[in-house]
Amino acid sequence: MRGLLLCCLVALANLSFNPKKTYEYRYEGMVNFGLGAPNLVESGLKMMCKIKINGVSPQTFVLQISDLNFEEFNGLPKNDTFNSSAKLTQRIAAQLMKPFLFDYIRGHVSDIRASGDVSDTIVNIVRGVLDFLHFTVKTTQRVYELEEVGIHGMCHSQYATEENVDTKELTITQVVDVDNCREKAAQFKGMATAVPDKFSRQRGASVISTLRYVYSVKPTAEGGLITKAQGLERQHFSPFNVKGGNFKMQELVLLSVTDTSRAITYGPMESRGNIVYKFFNSEAHVPIMMQDLQEPIPKAIELIRRLAQVNSYQIDSTTTEETIKLYQLLRMIPYEGLQTMWVEFSGNNELRRWFLDMIVEINDARVLKFLEARFKARDLSTNEALQTLLLVFDHLQALPELVENAKAFLDMPFTRSNVLLRQTVVLSYGSLVYKYCANYTTCPVPAVQPLLDLATESLRQSNAPDMVLALKALGNAGHPASIKTIIRFLPGVSATPVDLPPRVLSAAVQSMRLIAARDPHSVQDITLNLFLQKELPTEIRMLAFMILFESNPSMALVSTVTAHLLQEHDLHVASFAYTYLENVAKSKTPENYQISTAGSLALKLLAPKFGRLSYSYSRAGRMDWFDGAFTQPLSKICCNFFRAIFESTFNLFLIMPNDRPVISAYTRTSGQEWFFADVNKDLIRNIIMDSKSPLWAAVEGLQKGFSWHWTKPFLIFEARYFQATTLGLPLEISKYYQTVNGITVNAKATINPPLNGKLTQLLHSDISVESDGFIGFTKDFWVFYGINTELFQCGSEFKSKMPLSIPYKVTAKLNMREKKFELDIPALKKEIEILSVSSNVYAVTRNIEELALARLTPMIPDSFFTNDEIVTGVPPVARAEPGKVKNYVTIESIFHDFYQISYSIESELKRLYYHEEYPLYYFLGYTHMALKITPAQAGKSLDRIHFEINAGASKQPLSMHQMLATLKQMSQVCFWPSSLSFIACSIYLISQGLSSTPEPVVGVKVYAMSSTQKPEGYDASVYHTAEAGAISAQLIVSQVADETNWKMCVDTSVDRQAVAKAHIRWGSECQSYEMSIITAPAVLPSMRPALTTKVHWPKIPDSLVDIGRRFESYIPGMALFLGFSEQQEKNASQEVSASIGASAADSIDVMIKLPEYTIYRQAIPFPVQSIIYREQNIRNSTTEEIGRA
Repeated sequence: MRGLLLCCLVALANLSFNPKKTYEYRYEGMVNFGLGAPNLVESGLKMMCKIKINGVSPQTFVLQISDLNFEEFNGLPKNDTFNSSAKLTQRIAAQLMKPFLFDYIRGHVSDIRASGDVSDTIVNIVRGVLDFLHFTVKTTQRVYELEEVGIHGMCHSQYATEENVDTKELTITQVVDVDNCREKAAQFKGMATAVPDKFSRQRGASVISTLRYVYSVKPTAEGGLITKAQGLERQHFSPFNVKGGNFKMQELVLLSVTDTSRAITYGPMESRGNIVYKFFNSEAHVPIMMQDLQEPIPKAIELIRRLAQVNSYQIDSTTTEETIKLYQLLRMIPYEGLQTMWVEFSGNNELRRWFLDMIVEINDARVLKFLEARFKARDLSTNEALQTLLLVFDHLQALPELVENAKAFLDMPFTRSNVLLRQTVVLSYGSLVYKYCANYTTCPVPAVQPLLDLATESLRQSNAPDMVLALKALGNAGHPASIKTIIRFLPGVSATPVDLPPRVLSAAVQSMRLIAARDPHSVQDITLNLFLQKELPTEIRMLAFMILFESNPSMALVSTVTAHLLQEHDLHVASFAYTYLENVAKSKTPENYQISTAGSLALKLLAPKFGRLSYSYSRAGRMDWFDGAFTQPLSKICCNFFRAIFESTFNLFLIMPNDRPVISAYTRTSGQEWFFADVNKDLIRNIIMDSKSPLWAAVEGLQKGFSWHWTKPFLIFEARYFQATTLGLPLEISKYYQTVNGITVNAKATINPPLNGKLTQLLHSDISVESDGFIGFTKDFWVFYGINTELFQCGSEFKSKMPLSIPYKVTAKLNMREKKFELDIPALKKEIEILSVSSNVYAVTRNIEELALARLTPMIPDSFFTNDEIVTGVPPVARAEPGKVKNYVTIESIFHDFYQISYSIESELKRLYYHEEYPLYYFLGYTHMALKITPAQAGKSLDRIHFEINAGASKQPLSMHQMLATLKQMSQVCFWPSSLSFIACSIYLISQGLSSTPEPVVGVKVYAMSSTQKPEGYDASVYHTAEAGAISAQLIVSQVADETNWKMCVDTSVDRQAVAKAHIRWGSECQSYEMSIITAPAVLPSMRPALTTKVHWPKIPDSLVDIGRRFESYIPGMALFLGFSEQQEKNASQEVSASIGASAADSIDVMIKLPEYTIYRQAIPFPVQSIIYREQNIRNSTTEEIGRA
């Protein structure tokens, strides 16, 4: 018996076909996307066919497919069935029924061959069929593990075998670990600006796959023959596929084995690779829509014309999704077609702008070649060239040949014709090199060589602007090979003496920010050397310290830096380093765990000496967060706050030399710098005084009257992930986020008296401006999860749209002498939807042969909702019955009788609740929220709404000295603990430099104006009174109308002890209702500083009481959620008090007392070091300044 079994096993181990026989199988493959609930809509695809396998040689066979049927599903699993698509079946069969050759040796498929006209999609489907024949049988083991090649790549498989004693058939179960393949058939595309690293890829791995095959194999004279095979692949895509997920199911059943009657004939064949799924160019196969891509040029031209027309004044939110359709068409157009379109559009400013904004998404050699032709022809304006090149380089695929082609822009004459354009080209090239190096393990030096040459040449010529430009570009590139060049700019590190301007040194230090991750040891050596050179400028040492910690230093290196900090005498450097370490210690990202621990230990040593340095010294802020596209770690934001910034600005402007910048600014996104500018005194003078400056031109144009319209479509991100499936179809997860922004301005100004050649005359003129226009945008966001090919699509799709629309028409008047400003807004004539957000989740099926029959069905069908199920109010999430459908509609309006305007917030939520088992399912379903402004349907006539601000009542203008002193005291008061009260800071700012006066400091009027009635509305005045040891102000708001005496009186003060008080009274002559607020510093029993606030309401309207009760009902639940404890006790009625105390340098204690109970929490981590804790040591000096004021 054992001998017989051994013989069978030996035969079974050699999986093969007899080349003289014909094997016929029935094949069925099905894919389904849904949540596994019977009352939720799903989508699916099914392919059925017969397969014949004939031999060509002992190791080469022919695969033929017949009786093909392709079906689609879009509906409810319990009600609907698959529907056959005859046209799509016919199109697929035209290629799939052609013969395919493959080699088959001992159960392994290799070298698949097909006719040259067979598409890659069809070959991949054949791979899915052949994958059933591809597995390994071992005769000596019942259970075994292998790492082998399959359709998913080089993956780990576990096998288990079981013999049927009666039939001698072997049942083999294979489980493939798809998630941890060493060489996985998966691909990230799109989102050219993102460079996913190890940690971001882990966070972005939101697909969990399980794959199991079951084979039935019987022994034959030729070896093991597969009689039946089944495959089941399940995938769970978070956040919604918590359980269930989607599945792909296959079945292969042997129908017959017959002798081959005649040889199969076939034409020329091309090798298409092995069994591993092959990805191909899918840029044009956008998953969120499908269209006929034949003759793309005329379609793209027509679409650009239509988009430009319908968005000519304001954004038409119903058409913004068509920009994705336009991107898809443009990706199908060859270079010659782009030239044709340029000739078509170049004569129309609106059309050429749309064209230039859209072609940036072609992102391959065609757009580079087109843009190079434009630079050579110089038929772009500088502004057009700058914007287009910036986005072209930013979205370009980081391929070696494209990087090489991009070099040509660095030295083109048109590039050098404008300083800002040249900066953009050089910086953008550096960013392209960075992306290139991130995708290739060994990044060649020639890619960064042009930037190294620019840096070397600028140093040789002592050209400071070019040094800064080259170093900033090297910083964008982050190439380790640039270290040797950067060193030449750094004192104490360079082999030769260095005497360069601070801005060059700053650029040199910052140029190592991205190299820190690629060559940390070199960066650590350099930055530590710089930090220890105490004769260097303070700013340079701070930057060196910051870059040092970007390199993720070891615990030993942090300890070395800490030891030197303890001996530091420059308190700006010490404060900056200490606060930077505070933020490092709070980092919660996994990759920063080690440095976070080291930072915490360093703080304990440094706290006694530097823990209470005031805000007058330099400080650092640092944040870590992740982007939503690939959840990629973005650049850390670091900033300094230097003391006496206002004094420096005014004084330095007067004494600085003309060749030194007064202001330096730069913009950096995702670690990439794309703009910087230095503003010197001459430039400022020219802008103000030169009659040919852009500012002068703008003023003159405004007086003549002008119209300006600007529209900017922009694909914010396109993030795509592809993964092979057992069916040979690509699973795709894609996120698309695009916006169309628009601004329209029509304006004309009158200046009296007319300008006489100096812009400073505007300070003594009456200025009147009439303007109308539009400001708005529409943002569209999609998430697609499913199968996407050029022939068909199937999956789940989330769609969201958010339009913002602000039309306006105003007349404004400004009199600088009298400090008076007036604004008139015409009465609203029709309803305006200012902002709305709508979203839904759909089951999607589309195919290229029946585009008109595409199905986009809400996952929760509209038919589920009836009028009887509509509930008005806020959806009670915690009480909803699982599986119960509800339609919640909420409308909250505020009507202003004076202004005849109604503000309303409308919301509609359609939900199918499964929140107890699947909490995230709450977000499934239709959502719509809108903010609307509606005119009154009837009532008083209204012509316009009139705003007026009059700050001219006080005749005590501040001198420059007083202004500087006021600004200086404002930095201290408004950052001081008690200044957390907005009232205290506001009073201080208003009252500075003013004496007690019966005249209002500021007057504000808001009137409804009508030609037939008296003005109605509100009149507000602010008064200032000086008292001994305190500053105080009073706000009086009066209602202006017949037969009314409603007023609001607000009395505020801040005394010498920094106690801020506000007493609010309102109603008839300010006598009907009142409440008071007191904020004061305090000291806890532990001698730690604290801040207390008390709100007391002796009498308030019933409406406020109701609002307060509704709000209070949420407090216990929110408190528990936030980790607060609750204590039932009777406190003062009609009063709420709170205290915030510093329990440590990085934590606070909070206690809130309400009338019926108290909630409290201790040692709450604070995102930045407690202001209360750090400012305790400067309390006396600050309070003295307040008292003197």
